[in-house]
Amino acid sequence: MALFSQIVVGLCFSILIIVLFFEDEDYLSYAVALMLIAGVASGLDPSLPEARNLDNYIHAIDWEVIFFLIAMFAIVEILNETMIFHAIAKFIVKKYSHNTRLMFYVLCTISTLCAAVIEDLSVAIIFIPIIVLACQEMEINPYPFLLGMTICINLASTLTPFGSAENIMIASTFDISLGFFISKLGLFFIFTAIITLVLLDRIVLSKSLRSKYDGVQDIPIEEWEEAERIEREKKNSCQSKDFEDSGVSGGSDDSGDSSVSGDSGNSADATDVEKSKSSTLFDDIVFKPRLVRLNFIGFGIFIVLILLISEIFVAGVLGMVVFVFLNAKNGKDGKFDPALSKYLSKVDYKLIYFFMCLYILVYLMVINGTVALIEQLILGLEIDSVFWLSVTILIITSIMSGFMDNAPVTIMFLPIIEYLTDGLGYAETPILIAFILGVNLGGNFLPQGSAADMMTLELGQQYCVFELTYRKLTKVGGSFALLHVILGIGYIALMTFVF
Repeated sequence: MALFSQIVVGLCFSILIIVLFFEDEDYLSYAVALMLIAGVASGLDPSLPEARNLDNYIHAIDWEVIFFLIAMFAIVEILNETMIFHAIAKFIVKKYSHNTRLMFYVLCTISTLCAAVIEDLSVAIIFIPIIVLACQEMEINPYPFLLGMTICINLASTLTPFGSAENIMIASTFDISLGFFISKLGLFFIFTAIITLVLLDRIVLSKSLRSKYDGVQDIPIEEWEEAERIEREKKNSCQSKDFEDSGVSGGSDDSGDSSVSGDSGNSADATDVEKSKSSTLFDDIVFKPRLVRLNFIGFGIFIVLILLISEIFVAGVLGMVVFVFLNAKNGKDGKFDPALSKYLSKVDYKLIYFFMCLYILVYLMVINGTVALIEQLILGLEIDSVFWLSVTILIITSIMSGFMDNAPVTIMFLPIIEYLTDGLGYAETPILIAFILGVNLGGNFLPQGSAADMMTLELGQQYCVFELTYRKLTKVGGSFALLHVILGIGYIALMTFVF
């Protein structure tokens, strides 16, 4: 047993998990440094000759996942630049702004369905400023909308194999398709999403809509106006960044670039500036109908590719190429000019490199026997029933995904699930369902368990949504995570004993 390697690699893995709790730290720098320390320590262990072979490290990385993530990030950059998501959101707001409750359901549903196709962090970045701006125009509190979105998009990850990076890894390892997710998890997603939205409506949205006017009739008009004035000053003094930073900066010109029309004026007071700013950034956005239509066609082609091609990285790369050519710009010489390098240069490779480091760390844990020890620990529970084994996996992975990012949890458990299904012959379907639900639902237990949750908190503070705090997101999100896990246990029982 390579005890020295187990201790060093285990410490490196634990330190990396702790680093993830500190959002201000560059986790990639720590990931690379800790990976190198773990690799060198394992290479010095005489019982691990495979740790001194570079080819083993290269083969340890799941390159299909890496290429698919690159393609997906590039597609998100294209759709963000061409304002496709903003066009959808603007249509929704204008159509349903007269009915706040209906707009809540529509925005949460649309963002959730988008998160079933693209990475949830991208959905959060795109929808948060739009939701805040829409609520400002309607003079309502954006808190319940942001809370509903961030809770529901974690549910969306259970619907498709490309809804999260974790699902991509699971689908690639066990060769499961979109049909498996829809047939085995579609019912759970629909039922749980409906219950979640209704409860959010009753518990959060209705309370928020009532709170502004509760007791108004008992307050003198002077005190009410003074309270409103103080609240306005508090919001005006908030040093939030402009909405342009998050991509909501205007419409698309003939070449597909974003632009903004209108001027807020220099002589307006604080209130007028806020109103003019909102009008400029949302109402005055101009979209090119031809560009919107082309990208909707591209989106449809991409969905068809995913449905028809089992190798998701091939579908992803082909979809990326389709979007690049659909959005090819005419240069000054009038020639057709697709710009793949432009979008690839905009991809945030930080997460991709982080995954590569995680793959290598887990590979070292496999060869030094750490994963085997975890397998023995789980098997030592002496669970003969596949149902109770699945429930155990669901609970363990969901709790671990709440305290840390769910990516390392997924990578750590992939070889364990393989051993349980292939090595010991347990029924694959209920165990995979439990695994998928655990790593995706646990992110709501604590905000740091989900990058989308942390982004919602950060942007919420920047955009002066003072009610959205870490404590409230933990309280409400944790309650719904517990509900989702309980529903997941019931669903596993249904799939195991009925179907």
